[in-house]
Amino acid sequence: MDDPTSRISAALEAVGPRLRRIRSIRGTSLADLAAATGISTSTLSRLETGQRKPSLELLLPLAQAYGVPLDELVGAPEVGDPRVHLRPRTVNGRTVIPLTRQPGAVQVWKIVIPTSKHEVDLKAHEGYEWMYVISGRLRVVIGDHDLELGPGEVAEFDTRVPHWFGSNGRVPVEVLSVLGRQGERMHVRARPKGTKGTKGSVTPA
Repeated sequence: MDDPTSRISAALEAVGPRLRRIRSIRGTSLADLAAATGISTSTLSRLETGQRKPSLELLLPLAQAYGVPLDELVGAPEVGDPRVHLRPRTVNGRTVIPLTRQPGAVQVWKIVIPTSKHEVDLKAHEGYEWMYVISGRLRVVIGDHDLELGPGEVAEFDTRVPHWFGSNGRVPVEVLSVLGRQGERMHVRARPKGTKGTKGSVTPA
């Protein structure tokens, strides 16, 4: 049987490397982190190297500075574990799986759309969206464009233009959606239906 004391000790030992890895990924210096948290650089350094035991008064400002839940600092999978633990939810009859866990300029989702979601309902909002069809047939309506895309095809568009996307009404569709703030564009475009290569190049301003 596992010893709870040993598990707690192992979890605390993993906090330092995890903090160092997060800081490295974010490209943040110890000085910048010290300025954001009010914790001295020497304390942060000792915390990352395991010379200082993590405490709530240290971890709370770090979690706030990194924009992550506290349990991600102390209870996340082992350092180096690349798995993303997905939590699907239903939004307007569609299954939406967030692939980005932190708020920020760019958000990524996998969306599963049933055949019942085929009625066009145009909406507009700030941003720029890039969509990749994983399976099924995706109908995309953007302004005057009405396109149907298949697996491997891509569309990107300015979301300030009235738009809608959904199933073609015959088969469910799975898509990868990347939504960024206005001006943040991907570099892959689809071309108009009927041309060679990928279909549906839609980049209305």
